[in-house]
Amino acid sequence: MTPNSNIVSALKRVQETMRGEMDRRGIALKAVSFDSGLSYSTLLSYFPSKEAKAEPALMPVSALYALCGAVPDDILSLLLPAGRLIVQAPERIDHDEIAPMLREYLRCKDDAHHPESEAGREIGAGEDNVLRGKFARVRAAA
Repeated sequence: MTPNSNIVSALKRVQETMRGEMDRRGIALKAVSFDSGLSYSTLLSYFPSKEAKAEPALMPVSALYALCGAVPDDILSLLLPAGRLIVQAPERIDHDEIAPMLREYLRCKDDAHHPESEAGREIGAGEDNVLRGKFARVRAAA
């Protein structure tokens, strides 16, 4: 089997996983069709139901483009290699609002690396929770 066919097989399995996740969340293909502009029959070829027992057609990049906004980003991200995500960039960022939050995050991170902190120079579980909370505030503001 050539590397290319391995990729094709892997992507088809991911498309099956995506269909399962859309079904689990109650995301109807007809609604996706309406929101994406892709025909229902085309979507069925990319995301056949389990009952159909059909192999999915390989979805082109143009379909991925059309699905942005019609299918949640975390489901679309399944198509990407591990560690990669599809995220929507904010239209506007209030840099003045985010700057103090970033400084506070960095101050806490530096404190967590202090030799006398919870886990010494490593970040301890409690410190990690605090840092995650501070980072979540930054993401929410962005």
